Amino acid sequence: MAGSSLFALIDKIAVALDDVALMTKVAAKKTAGVLGDDLALNAQQVQGVNADRELPVVWAVAKGSFINKLILVPAALLISAFIPWLITPLLMCGGLYLCFEGVEKIAHSLFTSKIDKEAEHKQDLDALLDPNIDMMAYEKDKIKGAIKTDFILSAEIIVIALGTVQDKSIMEQTSVVSLIALIMTVGVYGLVAGIVKLDDFGLHLIKQPIQNVWSKVKHGFGNFLLSFAPKLMKTLAIVGTAAMFLVGGGIIAHGLPALHHLVTDIEASISSELITWFVAPTFNAIVGIIAGAIALTLVSVSCKIYKGLA
Repeated sequence: MAGSSLFALIDKIAVALDDVALMTKVAAKKTAGVLGDDLALNAQQVQGVNADRELPVVWAVAKGSFINKLILVPAALLISAFIPWLITPLLMCGGLYLCFEGVEKIAHSLFTSKIDKEAEHKQDLDALLDPNIDMMAYEKDKIKGAIKTDFILSAEIIVIALGTVQDKSIMEQTSVVSLIALIMTVGVYGLVAGIVKLDDFGLHLIKQPIQNVWSKVKHGFGNFLLSFAPKLMKTLAIVGTAAMFLVGGGIIAHGLPALHHLVTDIEASISSELITWFVAPTFNAIVGIIAGAIALTLVSVSCKIYKGLA
């Protein structure tokens, strides 16, 4: 009897773990949009830091990210346990913020002059070349900025992940949200560390003397990495921005019954399965862009009014 009870318990644990793994996979897909942006933003945050200090800075930000998660995960679970009705509004706010940030990034790219962009880049270069600048203080500012950015993005990830398991038990919610927080932190900062050192690795390869065919191959690969690293950063930023509209717009469309029914009706009216597959993502992206543009306009107008009154 004891043996059969033990096997029954093990079976239940295995089923529970399987359910958690499945729900974690669903939550990971939902948070993929924030992950892409998180990866690009954090890789950009360490630009302007000396090459030999890049990994220590990434590690410092990663530790700050873990602290952020230790604050946010229990807070989200307490909200789920005692005021669960607040999860949907928080989810909608997170989705709207994603859309706002996406539109803001596009607006900054389109409407910021080349001179201003070059000035921002020159500021980082000056920090590296000017011996009078306290690099420790400069690094601390970089780290603080990155941790603040991480806090906002981590909050979005956790709320989105929690929204996918809102109707599950508190143990399942805890398991899924904790796993997502851990995977995202390790994954993001592991990739950031790899990305920021790509160009250094490429430079190391091309510095080696050419003696044989293998050294020529290493030189070629080093040159490839040097040209690939900045392109990867740009690609991550573009993919991350697009994913923000898809995820944020999807959250808003799903949270507003009228929009949710509209996209469902559109899908039902189309006979082609291939076209149907593109309906929801396209609809979500449009909703995300419109919502983000409205949010950015309201924030810009509010800021101007506040400055006028101050």
